[in-house]
Amino acid sequence: MTPLQKVFHIVGSRAALARHFGILPWAVTKWEKVQVPAERCPDIEKLTDGQVTCEELRPDINWSVLRNSQN
Repeated sequence: MTPLQKVFHIVGSRAALARHFGILPWAVTKWEKVQVPAERCPDIEKLTDGQVTCEELRPDINWSVLRNSQN
């Protein structure tokens, strides 16, 4: 199971995640083919109560630098 599939399982569905962000489900489905937009990752991490982290969703980003800059 990919991190994004885990998110779908936790929130209920692709459509449920799309509703959370106020976007159409096809946009969320597109994330599976490309990648989750970086700006959505922190919200997804909060939505899943940390069960899926930004690092899992986008390992190409140095989240530790971003996390430390917020302190």
